[in-house]
Amino acid sequence: MSTINVAIAAVRQQLERLRPAERPGEQSRGDGSIVPRDSIAANALAAVVAIMTFLATVTSGGVSMVIGAANEWQSEVAREMTIQVRPTPGRDIDAEVGKAQALARAASGVVDVRAYSREESDRLLEPWLGTGLSLDDLPVPRMIAVRIARGATVDTAALRQVLARDIVGASLDDHRGWIDRMRRMARAAIAGGFGVFGLVLAATILSVAFATRGAMSSNRPIIEVLHYVGAKQAYIASQFQRHFLGLGLKGGALGGGAALLSLALAGPISDLFVGTAGEAEASALFGGFSMGFTGFMLVVGEVILIAAITALTSRLVVIHTLRRID
Repeated sequence: MSTINVAIAAVRQQLERLRPAERPGEQSRGDGSIVPRDSIAANALAAVVAIMTFLATVTSGGVSMVIGAANEWQSEVAREMTIQVRPTPGRDIDAEVGKAQALARAASGVVDVRAYSREESDRLLEPWLGTGLSLDDLPVPRMIAVRIARGATVDTAALRQVLARDIVGASLDDHRGWIDRMRRMARAAIAGGFGVFGLVLAATILSVAFATRGAMSSNRPIIEVLHYVGAKQAYIASQFQRHFLGLGLKGGALGGGAALLSLALAGPISDLFVGTAGEAEASALFGGFSMGFTGFMLVVGEVILIAAITALTSRLVVIHTLRRID
């Protein structure tokens, strides 16, 4: 009986600190709570939520930039084709290139045709063969860049057939292989982003579950007496849910703000490396380091989502624990 008396005295003392409207069975109008608001565990959980939100936001931001860059690549590559004219014994290569240009310009949907000179074609091989080499005796093919009008469609099969019929050694590449690779890369980026985001949510749920059980253990006498004297599970769960919702919003806002700041600073920092090989590669991979209004709304949505998951997880853990008490 002494243990029950101590528990009842503790719950009475706690209820005296609550406003009358927050007692079991009445509508809440105050800000009292049976869960301690400022504690080491609460601050630690807010820090964990902030870190998880930061990771989720940076991941989604990086994925969105990669997808945007991939879509831009696909749009640009889809509007270009390449004609190769290989040297053939007994034929004038310049005349063959001129004929290929004329055939390409005659195709419906083509807006520009540009033939590379012999010197330009040789320079295309320098990254692999190096400089200072004489390529006069090598059958280096001549390249012709064909640009398609935006929104237009070219009958590549017909153009390829005409080139093969009229020009010996000519071939057409519509870059379909590169487009397929870009699509696979975009899908892989999306899958990786979802995987990381799922791991972040799983870690957040586990952290909240452990924190909720710890809060219930530290207030177990009060919770048991409230439960035995008739307090509904929804009332007790709502106290924890409101508490952890606040922690989730606090941590999510800190993590999301830090992520937005990091992404905002990425642009000015990248300007310091303009003209370098690393800058060119980063620009090709991520495009511009700007998320825009859509990216900002995505961050806000992730903060709200993580806060909601934090509150829901706490509620489910409390209800499950109370049912075990029964």
